[in-house]
Amino acid sequence: MGLKEGSKTTGNWTGLTKMDLYARLNLPGLPKPYSDLPADPKQDLKDSTKLVEVQIILICAYCVIILLGLVGNSLVIHVVIKFKTMRTVTNYFIASLAVADLLVNTLCLPFTLVYTLLGEWKLGPVLCHLVPYAQGLAVQVSIVTLTVIALDRHRCIVYHLESKISKRLSFLIIGVVWAGSALLASPLAIFREYFSIELNHDIKMVVCAEAWPREGKINYGTIYSILMLLIQYVLPLVIISYAYIRIWSKLKNHVSPGGGNDHYHQRRRKTTKMLVCVVVVFAVCWLPFHIFQLVSDIDSKVLHLQEYKLIYTLFHVIAMCSTFANPLLYGWMNNNYRTAFLTAFRCDSIHPVSEASPALKAKKKLEGKENHCNSPPSSQPTSV
Repeated sequence: MGLKEGSKTTGNWTGLTKMDLYARLNLPGLPKPYSDLPADPKQDLKDSTKLVEVQIILICAYCVIILLGLVGNSLVIHVVIKFKTMRTVTNYFIASLAVADLLVNTLCLPFTLVYTLLGEWKLGPVLCHLVPYAQGLAVQVSIVTLTVIALDRHRCIVYHLESKISKRLSFLIIGVVWAGSALLASPLAIFREYFSIELNHDIKMVVCAEAWPREGKINYGTIYSILMLLIQYVLPLVIISYAYIRIWSKLKNHVSPGGGNDHYHQRRRKTTKMLVCVVVVFAVCWLPFHIFQLVSDIDSKVLHLQEYKLIYTLFHVIAMCSTFANPLLYGWMNNNYRTAFLTAFRCDSIHPVSEASPALKAKKKLEGKENHCNSPPSSQPTSV
């Protein structure tokens, strides 16, 4: 048995996970497992993702996530572009989040589902490098953007400052976030190999796997995983938690001198509550996946689990739920987004809207706000 890529033997595939190898367990005429699989030959390794019932559930789950993500995030981007009152600095950052989630919905999830069902990579070398890179990029963009939003609101609310960030500066920040995230995610594309495994003379399978260099006992893949856990998860959530705790304390102890300011204060509280929920959902969805990945890199015994592939896939599905959760939270917790969503749907309808319909009232409400977009904050609440 050997690892081949054309006529070239691939000698460095230390980053190859059991998820890539377990697909061969149900192939007919399979030889004995590789030495990196459990040494106990009596251990009955299995792959439940090959069961028809499990595959149907996975297909339904991924399709629902993709559909909700495409519709919800496209709608967020649409209303931010369409309505002037929605074109605030915070909403531009939220639109950037939506773009990152759309990237995952279109470029990652469909191919991940195909890979899981087929058990081997049949999508070519380009997508082999691009799909994991796109997911890493999107996750990095999302968490950094959430951090930027938290810090901006912390500065505005805790120190009683209106946002000094101009729209031009917000676009610059978004560009820097995407460029920096692209750089941090680049190892996921660089240290990747697309090759075929020759199981015996009759059976081969194509694999797309991580291939990190090693120097003695130093595994750069493990080092990168730990760094990404700190950069993509732990450190940002510590910063975000600190910012929102101070914000919430400030808003909770706020004493309003007048009715107008009190209304504006209530709007700020609702918006802050919504943004905190966005962060919590992101953190909860990605926590199991991050922990499982890290434990797999540190302790290879985890890879010997009989249902490693199924567990990995389930945690991946949970993580991907974060790609459609944000638009639902916006529509549920923010009146302006809810109004804009309703108006956008009605505007695209081919049926006329009556004068007394809720959609027309919603549209007039948005248009009325646009006519007063230059009003001071004390008399008109911000969109978000």
